[in-house]
Amino acid sequence: MKKLIACCGLDCENCDAYIATLNNDNKLREKTANLWSKLNKTEIMPEMINCTGCRTAGAKTFFCSSLCQVRKCVKSKNFETCAACTDLKTCQIVAQIHKNNKEALENLKK
Repeated sequence: MKKLIACCGLDCENCDAYIATLNNDNKLREKTANLWSKLNKTEIMPEMINCTGCRTAGAKTFFCSSLCQVRKCVKSKNFETCAACTDLKTCQIVAQIHKNNKEALENLKK
């Protein structure tokens, strides 16, 4: 599995935070911060939009590093991704992600 597939199966290479970090794109950081602020009903500042990928060393967004329940669960079980978990099909922690992004589940199956 590619190292830039997140614990939940999302592809970090397609994440605006990853792209903004990779390209040092402040306009994309601002756009992403505005969108994520609205979606999460909290203030997210552009300078918080720095991430090198969920499973790689380096910067993480505050959500990914501290709030993501999927990542916390995977780390607590010493897995690389949810693909290693026998509860994947019934897991309510990752279910919403897979409901909204079918590709994430497919990425875990590769």
